[in-house]
Amino acid sequence: MRKKQVEIDINKFLEKVKRLEKGEKLDLSSDEDLSVAIMNLISMEEHFFFTYAKTKDTKYLDLLNEVRQIRKSALKRIIKDYEGEVWCISKHLLSASMRFMEVGTKFLSKGDKKNAKDMFEKSYQLYSLFWGINLGVVKVKDTKLSDSEVVSFLGEDERERTEKVGVFEKLGEIVKKAINCCKE
Repeated sequence: MRKKQVEIDINKFLEKVKRLEKGEKLDLSSDEDLSVAIMNLISMEEHFFFTYAKTKDTKYLDLLNEVRQIRKSALKRIIKDYEGEVWCISKHLLSASMRFMEVGTKFLSKGDKKNAKDMFEKSYQLYSLFWGINLGVVKVKDTKLSDSEVVSFLGEDERERTEKVGVFEKLGEIVKKAINCCKE
């Protein structure tokens, strides 16, 4: 099976983070809150769909459509420029992230911390990939098929790499640095 090699422009992203630290007008904490709201709107769409399927009451389709319009409007605030399937990829990354989070919470409530941790890690990986794509860190259009399992980061020479780091681990670290919901 061929693996995709993801190229990440770390330097470009770090410039954005530095501008943030200097107080420029880019409030990622608000976008982070909005992304979680979008996750919940997607979940509402799903629940309205299943409720309609169970009851055949068309009012649930009307409610689904209303929520969908709100979700689309909110998603446009975060995803400003996109090409190809990036819009749908982004929506599904948020949706899957939310589902993994919910399953993790259910495991946690049953006292199963091992499986909860696994689900939470998957949730955060998908969430980080969402931000990586939408902050321009992951260059989707430059993604190439490769037999290599090594992730290439733009601006990073193979000789400079001292340890093998997965794309999700690297994205997670980037997201932690860039998005701080506690900044006012």
